[in-house]
Amino acid sequence: MSTVGSGPTGDLLVWSMIIGIGAATFVIRLAPIALLAHLELPRWLKQALRYVPPAVMAAIIAPPLFFAGGGPTMSPDLPRVAAATLAALIAWRTRSTLWTVVVGMLALWGLQAVLG
Repeated sequence: MSTVGSGPTGDLLVWSMIIGIGAATFVIRLAPIALLAHLELPRWLKQALRYVPPAVMAAIIAPPLFFAGGGPTMSPDLPRVAAATLAALIAWRTRSTLWTVVVGMLALWGLQAVLG
């Protein structure tokens, strides 16, 4: 019995699926950006959109800090809290998402290596 992904035909199917799904995802994400690029957005909407990146970063970072194993944690993970604090300071001073992510991740990896 043959399984998907075994042999040249299976590999071709898998790679064509990966490329096709990737292209579909790209088009779905590009469409709103391409549409909004040609429209003049109202001032209030532009101001509201400025808060999207910080909100997304907070939504990604906060759960691992305050919830471990699906429930609230009583003992904070010191490397994560320290790295998040440093990242927050970098974000506040530089206003750069790139520098916030880079410094925060390097701090997290370094602290986890040192503190275990």
